[in-house]
Amino acid sequence: MKGRMDNELGSIVIDTDVIATYAGSVAVECFGIIGMAAVNMKDGLVKLLKRENLGRGISIRIEDNKISIDFHVIVAYGVSISAVADNLIDNVKYKLEEFTGMEIEKINIYVEGVRVID
Repeated sequence: MKGRMDNELGSIVIDTDVIATYAGSVAVECFGIIGMAAVNMKDGLVKLLKRENLGRGISIRIEDNKISIDFHVIVAYGVSISAVADNLIDNVKYKLEEFTGMEIEKINIYVEGVRVID
C-alpha cells in the first residue's frame, strides 16, 4: 500500500520503495550500522548490500497512513547493539516523519550479522 495525503490542491502519494530507500540512507548514517542486509531465505545467507540497494534490506507497511518498518542490518563488532538500535530508531523516526508527513507506528530491527570495521 502507498502512503496517501490529501489537501485542498490534490493528493500526494508516496511509494513504499521511496520510503525504504530514504530510510536505508538514514540508517547507514547511524553510528554502529555497517549496512543493510539481504537475507537469502533459501540458503540462510546474509549479504551486505551496496549503497544503491539499501531499500532491499527494509520492508515497509503502511496502514491508515501509519508506517511500520522492518530493518535487516549488519552492525559493527564491539558496539552495544541496544545503543545502536536506540540511535537508529530515534534518527529514522524523526527524519521519516519529517520527510513523509506520516506517523511512524513501529520500527523492528533484525540484526542479521556482525562485522569488524575495516
